[in-house]
Amino acid sequence: QVQLVESGGGLVQPGGSLRLSCAASGFTFSGYDIRWHRQAPGKERELVARLRAVSNLVNYADSVKGRFTISTDNAKNTAYLQMNSLKPEDTAVYYCNAVFLWYDYWGQGTQVTVSS
Repeated sequence: QVQLVESGGGLVQPGGSLRLSCAASGFTFSGYDIRWHRQAPGKERELVARLRAVSNLVNYADSVKGRFTISTDNAKNTAYLQMNSLKPEDTAVYYCNAVFLWYDYWGQGTQVTVSS
């Protein structure tokens, strides 16, 4: 059974850090584009980070550039999103997404709340 399971979300103060994890099962990460999206209440889903398969090129939304880092550990079949200098506007549900050709897998999401 194919699954992506996110973890690591929670409540953090502004300026703090969190590391989200996305553990895959039922398929192998290698060769997949790995993406992290987020959706805040009342807003559209936003692509915040993308790691392209093969080339390992990464792209970030302007809103997170310099603060977030996407990475993968293929040996652990796990992706990560390191989030530093968090701001209240980063509050959202964060989703992991793996894409290869017509295969498009999503996790259930993990809540990140940035508040004092």
